[in-house]
Amino acid sequence: MASLALDRDSTTKPAVSSNRNGDLIDTRAIIADLEKLAAAKRGNDIELRAAVAQRLKAALNEGRDKAERLLLQDRQGRLCAERICRMEDEIIGILFDFVRKHLYPSENPSETEHMAIVATGGYGRGFQAPNSDIDLLFLLPYKQTAWGEQVAETILYALWDTGLKVGHATRSIDECIRQAKADMTIRTALLESRFLLGDRKLFDELVTRFDTDVVRNTAAQFVAAKLTEREERHRRSGQSRYLVEPNVKDGKGGLRDLHTLFWIAKYVYRVREPEELVKRDVFDKHEYALFRRCEDFLLAVRCHLHFLTGRAEERLSFDVQREIAVRLGYTEHPGMQDVERFMKHYFLVAKDVGDLTAILSAELEDSHAKGAPVLSRVMSKLRPVKRKQLGDSKDFIAENNRILCANANVFKRDPVNLIRIFHLAQKHNLALHPDAMRAMTRSLQLIDAKLRDSEEANRLFLDILTSKRDPETVLRRMNEAGVLGRFVPAFGKVVAMMQFNMYHHYTVDEHLLRCIGVLSEMEEGAASDAPLANELIHKIKPASRTLLYVAMFLHDIAKGRPEDHSIAGARVARRLCPRLGLSAADTETVAWLIEQHLVMSTVAQSRDLSDRKTIENFAAVVQSVERLKLLTILTIADIKAVGPGVWNGWKAQLVRTLYFETEPVLTGGFSEVNRAQRVAAAHAEFRHAMQDRQWPTEKVEAHIARLYPAYWLKVDLGHKIEHADLLRSVEGSGKSLATSIRFDTARAVTELTVLAPDHPWLLSIIAGACAMAGGNIVDAQIFTTTDGQALDTISLSREFERDDDEQRRADRIASSIEKALRGELRLPDVVSRRAPPKGRIKAFSLEPGVDINNQWSHRYTMVEVAGLDRPGLLYELTATLSKLNLNIASAHVATFGERAVDVFYVTDLMGAQITSPTRQAAVKRALIALFSRPDARPGKGAA
Repeated sequence: MASLALDRDSTTKPAVSSNRNGDLIDTRAIIADLEKLAAAKRGNDIELRAAVAQRLKAALNEGRDKAERLLLQDRQGRLCAERICRMEDEIIGILFDFVRKHLYPSENPSETEHMAIVATGGYGRGFQAPNSDIDLLFLLPYKQTAWGEQVAETILYALWDTGLKVGHATRSIDECIRQAKADMTIRTALLESRFLLGDRKLFDELVTRFDTDVVRNTAAQFVAAKLTEREERHRRSGQSRYLVEPNVKDGKGGLRDLHTLFWIAKYVYRVREPEELVKRDVFDKHEYALFRRCEDFLLAVRCHLHFLTGRAEERLSFDVQREIAVRLGYTEHPGMQDVERFMKHYFLVAKDVGDLTAILSAELEDSHAKGAPVLSRVMSKLRPVKRKQLGDSKDFIAENNRILCANANVFKRDPVNLIRIFHLAQKHNLALHPDAMRAMTRSLQLIDAKLRDSEEANRLFLDILTSKRDPETVLRRMNEAGVLGRFVPAFGKVVAMMQFNMYHHYTVDEHLLRCIGVLSEMEEGAASDAPLANELIHKIKPASRTLLYVAMFLHDIAKGRPEDHSIAGARVARRLCPRLGLSAADTETVAWLIEQHLVMSTVAQSRDLSDRKTIENFAAVVQSVERLKLLTILTIADIKAVGPGVWNGWKAQLVRTLYFETEPVLTGGFSEVNRAQRVAAAHAEFRHAMQDRQWPTEKVEAHIARLYPAYWLKVDLGHKIEHADLLRSVEGSGKSLATSIRFDTARAVTELTVLAPDHPWLLSIIAGACAMAGGNIVDAQIFTTTDGQALDTISLSREFERDDDEQRRADRIASSIEKALRGELRLPDVVSRRAPPKGRIKAFSLEPGVDINNQWSHRYTMVEVAGLDRPGLLYELTATLSKLNLNIASAHVATFGERAVDVFYVTDLMGAQITSPTRQAAVKRALIALFSRPDARPGKGAA
């Protein structure tokens, strides 16, 4: 029989406890104090109620403080949640008794004046985080009575006055049953009900009625609803369990997934406690122990999160991760910060939750049929079992489109089967049966040096990695089964590894697997935002395709080590590639791609691509057209897999420009001819677009003549059209200054384009005005027209979800820029008075760096500044360079999460490069000093 109650059997009146170690409140003392209040304020119910609420509020605050101290000592999340729940139980019990005794006594209650107070939902589960809601059901035998209404209202108002968030319902048993049948949320809340106080017979009757009238014969309906609800919750919070700022409660692999797992098990298998699933052979003892460990860890994190923030915060954001890591006792190791070690543990637990959920869910649904779930042998209606022998293997069979071991010995008899099973699953498009997953998990110790050196195992793995049949999904299954990290130990080291920065959205292993998925999309031509990569991947040599996939799989595999991960990763590749059967030459190509995998992105985004020396330097690194193609594809896939909105039209255009500027240098062609052809093609594309917009031919040609060739190569068509409309809007108006606003929802930025007369301080003024108005510059594209106008487009972090709110904010920033350019604002004064707003960025610290060299340009000195982002930084950098009597010829502004990387091409006032070591040192000192000023506090601000 399915029971609603947990194992704590409350009596009509809660036991009065002494203040034992672990009890958070002294109930005897509280009751004594309330009795004194009742005596002192007899006859004045209003004052009495207020005084009672204040006394209980003080007790709750003291109890929470003690709960936090105990959690810091023993670090047991489950125990902490039990203590808090028990404290709230006792508070409600004390209040219930007080109300019945002193406010609404009923000496001889009638049949209708009986009541049971029932904990439902999360509170009914018996575990409470410090700021969790309390859900109460006032259960009545029949309809509501005046006495019952008065008691319920008094208890609720008192609890609200203590600061508790209480949800409530007052229903009869018939009403509970009727609503549970109609509403799955109410049904789930009642499933976890727990008797607290009052008439136990009422609760027992509800339990019986719920089981017979609601649960019986409705398991399929309930499971379908819960699995659909889970999918929707994951969609809202982000599908991956490896998001670097996870939601502890609702995220994939979080507490709600554990709850869903138990709800389904409780409903289908008719159990009271998770340990009963062992008796039902759903979990083995190891899996149940894992369930408890996951629950304890996640509850500890959630309780610390509530204590630390002082509210019901469920998102484990950057600004609290380090503090929680310290609270939980994590320490720094070489190559990994304390916070990164904590988050790695978190993601490993999230993975374990996913494994447990998969074990149960696979019993109830066909894992990859996302329609109506198919309940298996535990359901009354079974899907007919369809088995077939896999023709090329006697060790595995297919059952209902899932691969299953033919017998219990397949892995022990031949450990290569631990790789072969995935190869067959990929070849025949089969999901993995939960029994096969369990058998693999129990056989991981068979993956030893002998298996890793097996020629057959490595051949199968390379086939999986380079297959055209969805390699990302199969590799992810290997990773979740624990096989991938064992077979490739270097990969095992980055499983669940988080990089503590705001740029990367996923853990390292998740990023690598997503990169493989992006490559597959490119081969299918499905990467619509990366046409160059779609084209190039079909132009590389057939043998190079394998090298590209191997390099993609390994490019970040050395993250978390004390040394540069690109260099260490190349060393890993030189060891692993021969094992996979690659030749020495192919191994060296893979190692080169890994060692140089960041170069193209860096050059494209932070170098002057119109400077011939930039292209020559990059070509010297690449050395061949085939390597250029491979590096271009790898670079695009790497950026695309970082996270949503990171890859965009501007970056695509910059990478495209760098590729086509470099290709003729490598082939020995005359690059200027090639460049002229590409500029002409860009002109033709623009003419065609403007004809569709019915621009007069002479206007189109005049506009083309106003912009230099570099503009036509670096800017995508959409922005060219918008810029043309802006320039035309000011023609004949007599204005020399104009702004336009555009929202880029994919990147979560607002683009602000400024047209103004060009002068050396222009960028500095724009940056200062943005800082003054609270605009956070994360990117900038800066161009000059042939008639002396500057056309600058800056990207600002979006602040508001609604476009109309964001439009008003952008209008204020644009107005500030125009006022500053007209000289109506004194920027140094305004910017210095603006306090940095609080934000996630305050959680980070970065060592600033300034690099000055003359190797990337024949005409200019390149000054590269990298450091922690903060309000007004770009303004201060440009203002400082100007005060040092340096002319800024071009600037390349980028922000990678919390890290600002700004590159300036400068000359002295005579137009010469800065070659004097003394002067270079002075520039370095002045720029570094900007990061060490007392007011240069970390905070979200301009790039």
